[in-house]
Amino acid sequence: MTSADVSPAPSGPTGNSYDKYATGHPLERRLVRGFLRTIDELLPAHAPRRVLEVGVGEGEISARVRDRYPSAEVVGIDLFDPELAAEWRARGHVGAFADVTRLPFPDDAFDLVLGIEVLEHVEDPSRALAEVQRVGRDRFLLSVPREPIWRLANLARGRYARELGNTPGHVNHWSTRSFRQLVDRFVEVEATRTPLPWTVVSARHRSGRR
Repeated sequence: MTSADVSPAPSGPTGNSYDKYATGHPLERRLVRGFLRTIDELLPAHAPRRVLEVGVGEGEISARVRDRYPSAEVVGIDLFDPELAAEWRARGHVGAFADVTRLPFPDDAFDLVLGIEVLEHVEDPSRALAEVQRVGRDRFLLSVPREPIWRLANLARGRYARELGNTPGHVNHWSTRSFRQLVDRFVEVEATRTPLPWTVVSARHRSGRR
């Protein structure tokens, strides 16, 4: 697979254009630091050989994973967007355009699968999680906005008032409990963390495949 396989994938709901990783707002920067610290803490201690990030975006999380596990093969997928291809090439990412509900990988292909801030954008999250479970063989790390705190926070900072605080592109909404219950239908949840205003879940494949 090249650094940007530009074969178009089926279109679907897309995310908002707000770049939380580059925000200059002091409070937002503090929240993002807490979120990233939680991601770092929940990444497995044992280095995976192959890692997949679904909904990789520009690759901020994948870059952290590559730094953490320099010997691992890290692959990302996202919906078709030529600008993302250029970003991946610039960062040296290995990426492909694909739909998370129809992943172009064989069963048990990855030791670690990441889904960071993606399932809230997917029309059929259960189908997406079934695919994540299929291609993963050991560990999973997933995050979504924590509701209703996420929407209340948007309203508090004067954003998306007409949408009652819902970020454009978010078609699913979970509390921490409901998201944990959803994920646990597919993989075994081991840890749940709530860095404001997110829910982050670490899980393992129930078969214990390594």
